[in-house]
Amino acid sequence: MKLNEILGIEFPIIQGGMANIATAEFAAACSNAGAMGLIGCGGMNTEQLRAEIRKCKSLTDKPFGVNLMLMNPCADEMADMVIEEGVKFLTTGAGNPTKYMPKWKAAGIKVFPVVAAVALAKMLERAGADGVIAEGTESGGHVGETTTMALVPQVVDAVSIPVVAAGGIADGRQLAAAYALGACGAQVGTCLLTSVECPVHQNYKEAVLKAKDRDTTVTGRSVGAPVRIIKNKMAREYVQQEYAGATKEELEHYTLGSLRRAVFDGDVSTGSVMCGQVAGMLHEIKPVRQILEELVAGCDACIKNLG
Repeated sequence: MKLNEILGIEFPIIQGGMANIATAEFAAACSNAGAMGLIGCGGMNTEQLRAEIRKCKSLTDKPFGVNLMLMNPCADEMADMVIEEGVKFLTTGAGNPTKYMPKWKAAGIKVFPVVAAVALAKMLERAGADGVIAEGTESGGHVGETTTMALVPQVVDAVSIPVVAAGGIADGRQLAAAYALGACGAQVGTCLLTSVECPVHQNYKEAVLKAKDRDTTVTGRSVGAPVRIIKNKMAREYVQQEYAGATKEELEHYTLGSLRRAVFDGDVSTGSVMCGQVAGMLHEIKPVRQILEELVAGCDACIKNLG
């Protein structure tokens, strides 16, 4: 069964829950275009997230969900609030949601945690997850160590619940590859950054469009906080300090508020321009609907050619 059939949406695509980017308006735009739109709670408190959920309800009658970043200090409150607000689909990241699963399942919520390792996928299946999103290190933002090509089939072989592929998916060939690896659909983020509807600053979009295949880097691996961003002044200084043995606290000097500077102020020099390695495949700004249609049509054509 494909992801769109599982979730009751048009396309087998989940929009990534990108912090400061996955707003109510953007989630609604993605849902209205046929994907599963997500509101990302990164950078929000509980009442801000509640307001975004209510706003999204007013902007779409299509299914949408929430991505809960479990490192958020309000995660416990948010876990209860999404039940109160009648959210029906959740993804989680940056942590283990096992302790919340019983109450989410009792509320009839479909839960698809993001995983970067087989062991966590197996644990979450036992805890009652409806599916998992296996995200490779090619993705933007917070990343694991294993590539999508290696991770997805290993997770598929280890669990009996649906597996969604994420990381390094921006065109139909990559969606077809996700199916070949055993996934039921995909979660995408980077290819939506250059959509008309994406709320990031124009400078951010232009930085993604200008990026080539090797223009991203991962910062923070040395302190257990790996994040993939576009190489810029901040990234170069950060990596230099990493090699020099800087502590996590010293490195936070570079990243504090850096994503917000990039997203809202258009600071693509000292801001954190999070995006995946597929940025080099993106060349123009398009409506979300067109991006989704081209993904699926390209996938169908690829599969037909292979056949």
